[in-house]
Amino acid sequence: MSNTDIRLTIDGSTAFVDMATEGGINVGSSPMMRKFSEVVSQVAENKAVRTTVIRGQDKVFLAGADIKEMSGFDREKALEYGRMGQGVLNAIEALPSITVAAINGAALGGGLELSLACDFRIAVKTAKIGLPETSLGLIPGWGGIIRATRLIGPSRAKKLYFSALPVSAEDGLSFGLVDEIVNSPEDLVARVAAFCKSLRRGGPAAVALAKRASRDGDDLNAFADCFTTDDAREGMTAFLEKRPAKWME
Repeated sequence: MSNTDIRLTIDGSTAFVDMATEGGINVGSSPMMRKFSEVVSQVAENKAVRTTVIRGQDKVFLAGADIKEMSGFDREKALEYGRMGQGVLNAIEALPSITVAAINGAALGGGLELSLACDFRIAVKTAKIGLPETSLGLIPGWGGIIRATRLIGPSRAKKLYFSALPVSAEDGLSFGLVDEIVNSPEDLVARVAAFCKSLRRGGPAAVALAKRASRDGDDLNAFADCFTTDDAREGMTAFLEKRPAKWME
């Protein structure tokens, strides 16, 4: 079974969630996903976090699920594993902070599913992304079919998981699977930092409510709920007083 670890570092208002495997590649085993769940809960509870960056150490973002572990599953075990994975990715999608997947290498299967749960994806141009599960007689089990369809449309999503073939980061950019590409892992670090900084103008409470509206398809109630927050009062007062808003962290 994979020994991929999940490490959390908080630097100012940015949380960094790192996947790391000593002497190997990052793979989504059950222990890794349980640790991921714990870390995501810590991020969700930290009100100072404005942006969350998920990244893979070494040469791979996340190569996929643990096939050796899954080879022993029956239907009930598969349901348990799929529910756990979907629960973690749903929790990432529901984070109040803005989430960015920094894709430094292969993001395949569960790796792409993980990145699809984030708000944005920035990738090194040499990265390979895809949903190869059908080549194993399986399908994506962590919500990847639904999220990919929602993001890039049914035709492109079906081609991705029917063919089981990876695409380049540049091709992913052309049809919206990736938001930006950079030339190298070093460039990725700098670009992600600048990208996160560019998203700080919006109030934290408003961003969280906008994310909720996008997920739930209910912008009316999210709009009304803005008026229960300190951020809305500060934002409108700052506008009327012609000064920058001072958000309540």
